[in-house]
Amino acid sequence: MAAVHLASLLGGSIDGADTVQHITKPALMPALALYTLACGGPRLLVAALLFGCGGDTLLEIGGDLVFLLGMGCFAAGHICYITFFLRNRRRIPPLLAAGYAAAWLGLVIALWSGLPAGMRGPVAVYSLLLTAMALGALSAGPVALAGGALFLLSDSLIATDIADWPQAPQGPFWVMLTYIAAQYALAHGVVRTHLAGAAAPAPAPEGAPAAG
Repeated sequence: MAAVHLASLLGGSIDGADTVQHITKPALMPALALYTLACGGPRLLVAALLFGCGGDTLLEIGGDLVFLLGMGCFAAGHICYITFFLRNRRRIPPLLAAGYAAAWLGLVIALWSGLPAGMRGPVAVYSLLLTAMALGALSAGPVALAGGALFLLSDSLIATDIADWPQAPQGPFWVMLTYIAAQYALAHGVVRTHLAGAAAPAPAPEGAPAAG
């Protein structure tokens, strides 16, 4: 389904390509959610992916208010991811945290003047939440960390378009390619972490004899 969607973006001038885009885009995350359920993934992951579906659907409609609602859906998905990552705490290297913080601040400053006035605050808050999610993905392993970074890249491409920065040819294709890869990598890391935690033996009660 991802391949069909991406191909339709590259063939935008072909008859029917727009219809294929509109059909496949809202179906991508539910398909991934069903796959993760079949693999034994946690409910928080399923919720995150379904919120992503809501965001994908709303962004297809267009308009500033609907865009903000779509961003709210993605923000809810990031909160689901962050909640899962907090349950699987892992020490984050200070240099990595500083690098992500600097990237967030630098991008917000660079985009600020080009963003519509009504979007500056929401974009700053949303991008901070996205950055926290991307950094927290380290707790689900390197593949999830790469997924978080790709999500940052995908949304940064959208933000630069809103701010009227010059865009690469086939911009929507690159946005969706990085987004799909991001969600898949995050789902992969979360499922592996969840299953590893479920398979770990429960700690013995205090005072109980250790297993021989």
